[in-house]
This record gives sequence, structure tokens and C-alpha cells, in this order.
Amino acid sequence: MKYIIFILIFFYPLNILASSKQLIKNKLEETDNISFKFIQKIGKKTEQGKCIISYSKKILCKYDDIYNKILVSNGRSLVINSKKIKNYLRYQLKDTPLDLILDKKFLLNKLDQVETIEENDETFSFEIIHKNNLLNIFFDKVSYEIIGWNTTDIYLNKVETKLSNVETNIMIDEKIFRVQNYIN
Repeated sequence: MKYIIFILIFFYPLNILASSKQLIKNKLEETDNISFKFIQKIGKKTEQGKCIISYSKKILCKYDDIYNKILVSNGRSLVINSKKIKNYLRYQLKDTPLDLILDKKFLLNKLDQVETIEENDETFSFEIIHKNNLLNIFFDKVSYEIIGWNTTDIYLNKVETKLSNVETNIMIDEKIFRVQNYIN
């Protein structure tokens, strides 16, 4: 009887880790796209808006600001445009932390490799270090959906992104991710 109690006490935390990790992985595997509202903090600046992610490394975000800021990626390029800047900004997606966040296969692979899933009252999270990028990803403890991330942008600013009103596998027209639609 002592041995059974010892085994249960010793291995119980490992079972919780394995099950939450597997549930997060299952949810991510079955997700083709997500739509959400966001609040993003970059240093002391706060922005908000709505995004759609398609897990073929595509994203479209429309910010709620007077400048009509748009962020869009077609899977290769990332374009940021607004009335505030004279010309749009264009980056190679692979040079940004979004390249990791938008790559479902990469996230699933890293989930397999992660040894520790952090847990608090509302979220599970795990940390990824890849090519000098540090990325923390947060998942809802009830739905296992992605609900945010922390990273550093290409200007070395800490970026905190929190998601709300998350919807998965919605009908979307892939044409919305054409960067040419957002270049003036």
C-alpha cells in the first residue's frame, strides 16, 4: 500500500503536465484559423484592435486608432501601414517574432519539446527560445485556446499581446491576406 501511495504522489504531477500539454496540442492541431480582439502593450504604449490568423503564417490586424493602422502578412512579407506614416513598412516575416507565432507546425513541435508548462489560476503557458527570440505563449485553462503571447519586437521592445473574444475555424476569404490590398 505504501508503494501505491508513493507512486501516485510522485507521478500525479507528471500526469497533469502530460494531460494539459496534450489538450493544448489537440486544440492547436484542430485549429485552422482564429479571430480575436487584442490589447497590445509595447513599452508604455497600448494599442487594441481585431485580428484574424490563418495558420499558413497569415495575419490581418486592424487597429482601433485614428490612423487606421493595418498589419498584414501573406505568409512571407509583413506590411504595416497607417495614415500616420508616409510610406508603408515592409519586413520579411521570417525576421519577426510573428513568424514563430503564425507557424502552427513550429508551435506543435516546440510543445513536444517543452519540459515545463507553467500554470496559474487562468492560464497555461510555455516558453520558446529560438534564434535569440524569447516567446511566451499563453493558453486558456478551460478552452485550451491561445489567449496571448509576450515577445520582443525587431526594435527590442517588450511586446505583450492579450487576446479576447477568440473564435476558431471561422469562414474567411484568403484574399484578405494579400499585402497589395493595404499598400497605398
